[in-house]
Amino acid sequence: MTSVETNTDHTADSGPGGYAEARLRLLQEESRSGPSRRSALAGLTDGWLNALFTAAVRETGVRGATLVAVGGYGRAELSPRSDLDLVLLHDGKAEPRALSALADRLWYPVWDLGLALDHSVRTPGEARRTAAEDLKVHLGLLDARTVAGDAGLLAGLRTSVLADWRNQAARRLPELHSLCRERADRAGELRFLLEPDLKEARGGLRDATALRAVAASWLADAPREGLAEARRRLLDTRDALHLVTGRATDRLSLQEQDQVAARLGLLDADALLREVYEAARVVAYAGDVTWREVGRVLRARAARPRLRGLLGGRGERAAARAPLAEGVVESDGEAVLALAARPDRDPVLALRFAAAAAQAGLPVSLHAVRRLAAQGKPLPVPWPAEAREQLVTLLGAGEPTVAVWEALEAEGLITRLLPDWERVRCRPQRNPVHTWTVDRHLIETAVRASALTRRVGRPDLLLMAALLHDIGKGWPGDHSVAGETIARDVAARVGFGPHDVAVLGALVRHHLLLIDTATRRDLDDPATVRAVADAVGSVGTLEILHALTEADALATGPAAWSAWRGSLVADLVARVAAVLRGTAPAAGEPEIPTAEQERLAVEALRTGEPVLALQARQEDDAVGVDLVVAVPDQPGVLPAVAGVLALHRLTVRAADLRSMEFPDRLGEVLVLRWRVAAEYGALPEAARLRTDLVRALDGSLDVPAKLADREAAYPRRRGVVPPPPRVTVVPDVSSLATVLEVRAPDAVGLLHRIGRALESRGVRVRSAHVSTLGANAVDTLYVTTPEGKPLDPPEAASLAGLVAAALS
Repeated sequence: MTSVETNTDHTADSGPGGYAEARLRLLQEESRSGPSRRSALAGLTDGWLNALFTAAVRETGVRGATLVAVGGYGRAELSPRSDLDLVLLHDGKAEPRALSALADRLWYPVWDLGLALDHSVRTPGEARRTAAEDLKVHLGLLDARTVAGDAGLLAGLRTSVLADWRNQAARRLPELHSLCRERADRAGELRFLLEPDLKEARGGLRDATALRAVAASWLADAPREGLAEARRRLLDTRDALHLVTGRATDRLSLQEQDQVAARLGLLDADALLREVYEAARVVAYAGDVTWREVGRVLRARAARPRLRGLLGGRGERAAARAPLAEGVVESDGEAVLALAARPDRDPVLALRFAAAAAQAGLPVSLHAVRRLAAQGKPLPVPWPAEAREQLVTLLGAGEPTVAVWEALEAEGLITRLLPDWERVRCRPQRNPVHTWTVDRHLIETAVRASALTRRVGRPDLLLMAALLHDIGKGWPGDHSVAGETIARDVAARVGFGPHDVAVLGALVRHHLLLIDTATRRDLDDPATVRAVADAVGSVGTLEILHALTEADALATGPAAWSAWRGSLVADLVARVAAVLRGTAPAAGEPEIPTAEQERLAVEALRTGEPVLALQARQEDDAVGVDLVVAVPDQPGVLPAVAGVLALHRLTVRAADLRSMEFPDRLGEVLVLRWRVAAEYGALPEAARLRTDLVRALDGSLDVPAKLADREAAYPRRRGVVPPPPRVTVVPDVSSLATVLEVRAPDAVGLLHRIGRALESRGVRVRSAHVSTLGANAVDTLYVTTPEGKPLDPPEAASLAGLVAAALS
C-alpha cells in the first residue's frame, strides 16, 4: 500500500487533539487564505486520515483497501467548515467484521471532532453500480482521489467511472441540466439575492462543479475566461463566512455581510455583494453557453443517423444560414455573423447583430460576440442614426433582450458602448421591494416598457428612458437628480437631438413623480395637478412618463404595483392631461410640397405612369435614402407601392403621402416620399422598382401572393409575441379629414396591409405620415370619403377596427 503525504507545514499526530490544534493554528493564520489555505487544510486532513488509516489497518489486519476523498475534499478544496466526503474502497476479500472495525476506526475520530462526515464503504463494482443509479454519486466520483491505502484500487474505478460518464453523456448531461434548473428554481439567482446561497443558487458553486462535469464528458466545455477567478471568489467568500459564523453555512446573511467583507479586505457589504454578484454572473453565463452547446451537440448526434439514411450515405448537408440583417444570419439555432461580415469596418454591426438576435428570439453565438469584442470598430460620437435605431430595436424586443444584453455585457461590449453602465453593473439594491440589481432592473424595465409601446407616440424615448431611469444610482446623492445629467449625456452620445435629450432628461428626473404624487398627495387640490403639469410640460412627455412609471413598478417587484396604484396614477394622468391640453397646439396639416416633388408630379400626370427618383438624404446621420414616387391618382396606390418595396426587401423608416391637384391639367397626383433602407445587401435599381410598380398597379403582379411566398420561405422569428397593434381615431386634429393613428410592430408588408384595408372600404388617403422607431411603427393617416369629406364617427370607428384586424 502507498500513503499520501501532507502538503502543509502544519503537522498533526494521529490523535484528534493533535489534528484539532494544527487545524486551529492554520485557520488563525492571517497570512494564509484563499486557495493556499484550502489546499493546506486538505493536506493537513490528508495527513491525519492517512495516519488513522495506517493504524487501523495494522490493528484490523485488513488488506486491499483504500480511503478515497470525493467531492470538494477530492478536489483538495476544504473550507473551514466543509464536510468530509469519504469512501472506504475495498477489494471485497476482507471479512465483514474486520472491514466494519476498520471503518469505525476511521469514522469515529472524525465525529469526535464534530466534523460533518459523508461516508460509505464499497467495492469498486458497487461504487460503479451506485454511480450508474445515482447522479450525485457519479459526480462525486469524478473528483475522487486517494487519501491513504492502495492507490491502484481507485485508479481502475476512476477509469471505469470516467468512461461511463463519457459513454452515457447523452443521458447523464440532460439529467444534470435538469437537476441544475430545479436547484435554481428552488434557491433563486445568486446575483440578485440580498442573502444568497453561495452554493445552491444559480451561478453558485454547484453550478461551477457541474461545468467541470460537463467538461469531463468531452462533449462541450465552458468558456474559460474568468471562470476560475469567479469560482475562487465564491470559495473565498464561503471561507470567510465559515470563519465569521463558526458554522458550516453557505447562506450569506445580511447580519454577517459587513464582517465577511472586512475579513476579505473589502470596503463594505455592498462591495462584497458586487464581487459575489459579478462572480455569479460569470458562472451563470458560462452555464448558459455550455448547456446550449450541449443541447446543440446532442441534437446533432440524434439527427445524424436519420440524416445519413435520408442521404443514402452521401454525407451531411451544411446547416442552412438564414439571413436576419446585414451581416447577421441564423445558423443552427443561433445568431451568428455572416461570412462576409467585417466588424473592423462596420461600427454598427454589434448593435445590429444584437437587435436582430433579440427580435428573432435567438441566442447569440459566443464566438460571434467575442469576435465583435475583439475586432469591432468603435462607434463615432454622436452615434449615427442606424446605431441609435438598432439600440432601440434591441430594447424593444421583450424578454429575449435580457439574454442578448447579458451576452454582450459578459464580453465587455455594453460598457464599451455606454461607459456609464459600469457604475450600475451588479450594484445591489438593499430595498426588499426590489427583485433585481440595478443593472438588471433597468433591462427588466425596458422589457416591461416594450409591452407598453402602443400607448405612446415616441416608443424610442420610452425605451431609452426605461434603460436610463435609475442610471444615477451609481453616484452619490439623489439618483433622480444625478440620473438626469447622466441621461442627457448618454442621449447626446447616442445621437438624439436637443429636444429629445431634454425630454429624456426630464423623464429620468421625474420618473418617480407620478407614483409619489398619486399615492401621497391630494389630487383634488388644483395646485397638485398644476405642479405635475409644470414639471412634465407636454402631453407627449406625460404619456411616456405614465408608461415608464408602470414599467418601472412592474420591473421592481410584485409589491410595487397593483390595480389600486394603477388607478391612482391613471386618475392623476387624466387630470394633468386636461390641464396640458388647454394650451397644447393642435396638430397641423402636411407641409408644402417641394419643387422637386412638383416636378415629378407633373411628369407623372403628363405620362400617365409612375415616376420614381432615388435621392441621397440631406441629413448626415439619417438611415437609408429617399425614394420619391409620383403616381396619377387611382385606387390601390398605397398598398401597391408599399408591397413592391417589401418585395424588394426595403425597410421603410419613414414615409409621407400627399395628394397634389393640377386644375389646369385636369388631374390629381399622389406623391409618396419614402425613406428606405435595404434589409441586407445593396439597394435595388430604380428601374426595377418602377417596372414592378407598373405591374402591381395594372394587376399583373400579385403582390399579396408574392409576399406570402416570401414569408413562407423565410419566416420571421420573434422571441415573444409583441403587443397587439393599436388603431385609434384621433379627434380634433383636422377639419378636412379623419385622422387614424396606427401603432404596431414594424413588419414586412405592414403598410401594404394597412393600404389594402383602407382600399377595401373605399376611403381615400389624403395624406399619410409614417415613422419607424426601433421595432415599432407609428403611422398617422388622413382619410376621407370618396367625395373628400371626413368620415362620420361610427364609420371612422369601424374603419379603425378593420385596420386593426388586418394587422392582427
